[in-house]
Formats: sequence, structure tokens, C-alpha cells
Amino acid sequence: MTTDTKNGQGRTGGRGIAPAAIRGLALALVALPGAVLCFVLSVVSIALIPIGVGIVTTPYVLKGVRTFANWRRVLAAEWGGVRIPPSYRPIPEDANPWGRTFGMLGDPATWRDLRWLPVDMTAGFVTALLPFVLLVYPLEGFALAVGLWRVMPDGYWYGFVRITDQASALGAGVLALALLFLAHFFTPRLLHVHFLLTRAVLGSGRGELTERVRVLTETRRDAVDASAAELRRIERDLHDGAQARLVAMGMDLGTIEALVEKDPAKARELLAHARQSSAEALTELRELVRGIHPPVLAERGLGDAVRALALRLPVATEVNVELPGRAEAPVESAAYFAVSEVLTNAVKHSGADRIWIDLHHADGHLRVTVTDNGRGGAVVGAGSGLTGVERRLGTFDGVLAVSSPAGGPTMVTMEMPCALS
Repeated sequence: MTTDTKNGQGRTGGRGIAPAAIRGLALALVALPGAVLCFVLSVVSIALIPIGVGIVTTPYVLKGVRTFANWRRVLAAEWGGVRIPPSYRPIPEDANPWGRTFGMLGDPATWRDLRWLPVDMTAGFVTALLPFVLLVYPLEGFALAVGLWRVMPDGYWYGFVRITDQASALGAGVLALALLFLAHFFTPRLLHVHFLLTRAVLGSGRGELTERVRVLTETRRDAVDASAAELRRIERDLHDGAQARLVAMGMDLGTIEALVEKDPAKARELLAHARQSSAEALTELRELVRGIHPPVLAERGLGDAVRALALRLPVATEVNVELPGRAEAPVESAAYFAVSEVLTNAVKHSGADRIWIDLHHADGHLRVTVTDNGRGGAVVGAGSGLTGVERRLGTFDGVLAVSSPAGGPTMVTMEMPCALS
């Protein structure tokens, strides 16, 4: 098992001309068919509701639309630094098709998704493709300037330059050079404009305050439930562990008191047993305290606490930490136990033989990524340990994203807003 820590100066995204152009092209080529497919399936499925077919198909179609929209939210944050928090209303796991269909259709976030799809396949496609066009179009001008104009039709236009001879072709080259100069400044910004357009349509808009109140109400309830469950766990551990040992030790001491003069040898034997019981009780109390708030977390911070956690795993683990300071204690505690739960799931269920943990802070957010090379298939849902992680993070306005295709690998990303001191 190894741990590898890098204390760099932070991360720099691909904000140059070429990365922005390539990302814009990839986004345009994937987003256009995706948006068209989602929109057509949604319209057809909703139209079939009156005859009953849509009751069955609509929840699956809208779930696919939400997955597509959430993927774009991730790209907006990763590639453009634009955060678009999801605000979907929860649907009960045991809801029947009728309740699931109309529950999703009654959610304003669903209709924002459906309004966004036509925008994404038109203006969104153009704004995604423009960075690539702005970078590639000057190449045509340079090619015309060096002789390509000779094989082009007479009077070929490049921009506003009509090419009829070598002199006008050189004029096209000058225009291409000017466009390339503009691309240097505007290509990354154009991709950012695409994500701003996505947020303008996909964001919650006027209902943001209402959604915020709803989310806060839910996270408060989850925090109260989690706190009550934690208190019950501590009470149970104390009752079944340290308390039972201390009671037994007290009974041994009473017996020793009665035997100390009558049977010293037996008394010494019971004393040794009582000493062992006290040591075991102390060990259990230390483990209990570590489960409430690990001392290494309080003394040395989240990075060292996660390293210590990784050292106890039976799987080879690499830890990369880029934290220039410390977050508030509640945030550190939530992040630590969230990582602990994710690692426990990976060790128990993934079949992985290697795990990578990455912690860094950027743009006012603490981000933790846990990746394993296991079999994949992890989901957030009823009965999954990741549901508890999501609730724990939600108390601090945090989010959980899981990528776990069948066959692996699994990547779990946790993010919470916080400031470092």
C-alpha cells in the first residue's frame, strides 16, 4: 500500500484556444443528436399519455432527459466554471407508474429541461461550434494565400475578401491572421457563453428561492435524522461494549475484595482479568471517539486524516492532496466520514485492487474524488450506502456525482462549498 501526496499550486483548466475549440466541437457533435433525441422522445411519450402508453414510457424518457441535463451541468462546471445546481423534486421509490409520471410532469425542473432542449439544439449548438470555427477558419485563409486560390472558383469569397489573384489572396491571409488574433481572445470566452446560455435556460430562475427553501427543509430533516441515528449508534456501542466491560470489571473487583485475604492466588488471577478488561474497555472507547471525531482530523486536518484512513485499507491506495489551508471543522468532519463511507463501499463491493483519492480546493469548493478499478455498477438509491453520503453532503449544500459503468471504473465525486483558513 502506498500513499502519494502532491502539494501543488492548484489546478488549471484547459482554457487555451485549442482545448476550448476541441471541447466546443465535441460538445456540438454530441449535444445536437442528444438534444434532438431527448426532445423527440419526450414529445412522443407525453403525447401518448392519453392512450396509456405514455404512462409507462414517460418516467424512463424523462429520467434520460435528466441524465442528459445533469451531464451538461457537470461539463458546465468542469469546462466553464458555471455551476447549474439541479433542483428536481424527489420521487418516492415505491411510486407506481401513474404517480411517477405525473410527479415528474408536475416538477417545474422537468419543464425547464424540456424548454432547454430546443435551445440547446439551435443556439446552444451554434455557440458550442463557434470556438472551433473561429480557430479553423483562419487556416483556410492561410491556405488560400499560399496558392489554394488557384484551384478555387473564380471570384471565391473568403469572409468579405473576393479573391481573384495573388494580391487578393494575400489579403485573405491578412484577414485570416486577424481572425486568428481574435480567436486567441474570444475562443475560450465563446465556450463560456455557451455554458452561460445553458444556465440561463436550465437554471431554476424565479423559483430558485422556493427550491432553496425546499432543499434546506429536506437537508435539515436529513441532518436531524442522521444526528438521531448517530446518537443511537453511540448509545448502542457504549451499552454493548465499554459499559458491559466496565460492569464486568466492577463485579470482578467486588469478588477480589472478598477473596483478597481468603484466596490471594484467585484474587491475583481476577486482578489480571480486570486489568485486561480495563484495557479492552479503553480501546473500545478510543475506537468510539475515533468514530465520532478522529483525533487526527482535529489535530492535523482533512488531508492527513484521509491519508491515515487510506493506510488502514486492505487495498493499494494513492492519495493526492492539494489543500492550502483548512476548512471549518463541521465541513472537514462531513468530508472525512463521506470519504470513509465511499471507501468502505469500494472495499466491500467493488472487487477493486487499487483506489485513488484526490482532494483539492478550487473556486470556493472542496472537491474529493474517489476512483477505483473495480467492477462498477454503483448507484445512488434506496439501500445504497451512497444515499447516506448524499444526505450528509446535502446538509452543507454539497453534491454527489457517481460515474460507475458496468465493468468499471467507478468514480465518486463529492463537492461542498467552503472557505479555507
